[in-house]
Amino acid sequence: MDGYRGEVIIFQAPDGSVELDVRLDRENLWLSLAQMAALFDRDKSVISRHINNVFRESELDRDATVAEFATVQAEGTRQVTRVLELYNLDAIISVGYRVNSLRGTQFRIWATRVLRDHLLQGYSVNAKRLQEMNRAFRLVSSMADGSSPTRPSWP
Repeated sequence: MDGYRGEVIIFQAPDGSVELDVRLDRENLWLSLAQMAALFDRDKSVISRHINNVFRESELDRDATVAEFATVQAEGTRQVTRVLELYNLDAIISVGYRVNSLRGTQFRIWATRVLRDHLLQGYSVNAKRLQEMNRAFRLVSSMADGSSPTRPSWP
């Protein structure tokens, strides 16, 4: 990718111990190896090992989850453009479920809660909307074919 065009959001851990600039681009969230190390409170070599295992075990496809972003860094008095590998949300989640640290555990608790809430509450909300749409469709259909709109056939 030729440079960064996305939005930057600042993430701060609830205890204030870590603050990250999170990149949003191509409808995804991206973190560098160093940012994941800070997020999960582990050395970059540990995070790198987990990432390599994710790809080696074919859990994720490297081409689909890694992007190169150009960034400008100040080195002394000069500005240098460097290319960083950033990992998308799929890779971040995969590493989060592998890393052994307090923050990794906190991440898994959070991710599991979000997934559970989405599956349970999200589905029930969508099912309710689907049922309401079905009722509205039946009402409109009954009106179109001359049936009484006051007495639609409800499920």
